[in-house]
Amino acid sequence: MSDTRTVTGEIPAQPGPSDERAPGPAPRPDDPSGVIAGAGPVARPGERATVRLRDGGEEEPARYAPEWLQLREPADAAARAEDLLDPLRIRLANLPDRTGSIVVHDLGCGTGSMGRWLAPRLDGAQHWVLHDRDPYLLHFAAVASPRSAADGSQVSVETRRGDVARLTPDALAGASLVTASALLDVLTREEIDALAAACVGAGCLALLTLSVAGRVELTPSDPLDAEIAEAFNAHQRRTGLLGPDAITVACEAFSERGATVRVHPSPWRLGPEESALTAQWLRGWVGAAVEQRPELREPAERYLRERLAACEAGELRVVLHHSDLLALPAGGAS
Repeated sequence: MSDTRTVTGEIPAQPGPSDERAPGPAPRPDDPSGVIAGAGPVARPGERATVRLRDGGEEEPARYAPEWLQLREPADAAARAEDLLDPLRIRLANLPDRTGSIVVHDLGCGTGSMGRWLAPRLDGAQHWVLHDRDPYLLHFAAVASPRSAADGSQVSVETRRGDVARLTPDALAGASLVTASALLDVLTREEIDALAAACVGAGCLALLTLSVAGRVELTPSDPLDAEIAEAFNAHQRRTGLLGPDAITVACEAFSERGATVRVHPSPWRLGPEESALTAQWLRGWVGAAVEQRPELREPAERYLRERLAACEAGELRVVLHHSDLLALPAGGAS
């Protein structure tokens, strides 16, 4: 995250098949040209999605570009709730009839950041099954996956291309653990219900991290902070997606099936060292708010200019709240 040009709006996006644009001036908040896909509500030609959430008559727009996933990986790693790892380790160590490797299914794996974070924190041989719709990202995730567990045991990997919202207990047969990162908030109630049913039906644990909580703290504050946040949250709930309601719905879905559920905060804490990530996040956050409420365009332009200037000067700090969820199915020590 050392490219400070991001703060001034000059985004050096890596070109895809149809993306040859050079960096340009700072974008308007409702203009997608300076927002890496996944940092905001829109996509640019040639950028790849990580997850196709559901089948439809038309191809879904890209949600996450590799550049965005790589930019956010250090902040994700710092934010994930370490406090959930001890109960996870205990249950994995006491799985009934456990022989051989722990089998982990990583849903919407993207560039594989979840595996790079979690595999070296777990003991024992592991076999990771990486799920994504994008073959480019699956290849990247497999190549960059860790090869050793915390105790030096072997970690192996396989990839599966497909729709993570169509998982069934049969697809998870033999799984010890299901993981995902930043996934729940872009699912519908029905899809989270199906995910919980699949996990509990297969008797596997679930560690679902970095679901947005709908709360943002910016320092110094601005009178428009709350209005932008409210509009962004409304944008996240469009077309039936759950956005900041996802963690509550997921808790209910797992609990109703007899699982023990633990939730822990996992906030991004962004300061001067994360200025490139903060700038991209700001553009996407404000852009989504304006897309939801076009009447905010004029004040949002002023707001974004001032926020980006403060970011560039090292004066802006952001706490972006997320939640991590650990679901432990009935039948084992928790």
